Amino acid sequence: MGLNLIKLCVGAESVEDLQMWSVERLDEMRKSGAEICLFHTTRMMPKRAEELLDGGSLYWVIKGKIQARQRLVEIRRITDSEGIRRCKLMLDSEIISTQWQPKRAFQGWRYLIGDEAPDDLDATQAAIPPQLKAELAELGLL
Repeated sequence: MGLNLIKLCVGAESVEDLQMWSVERLDEMRKSGAEICLFHTTRMMPKRAEELLDGGSLYWVIKGKIQARQRLVEIRRITDSEGIRRCKLMLDSEIISTQWQPKRAFQGWRYLIGDEAPDDLDATQAAIPPQLKAELAELGLL
């Protein structure tokens, strides 16, 4: 089983919110001439970066449930404009909806072992409207 990361998706109400935000961010990058890539910047550099890049993903916790993931494509060590060392998690642009799995709030990111990660939703399940998806998850049917 592969190694993944898990992180809170602060501010998002749904996977659709995360998808819209990603599209807007990519559009802004195209307009500004910046490198066109999705990423998440974090303080800590994962010590197990090689394992993460061997098929790992960043799983997003939205509203107390793991709901989506993005494949990790690169992990970069950077220094920000204030001279502070950071880590830039480079992400695939495809956001994959997953089975909903409850997760309590935590700070930063955590490792998520492959067999603990929720399965991806198939296309039919992913197309279910967010409100109905929430109700089905509450009933343990999704």
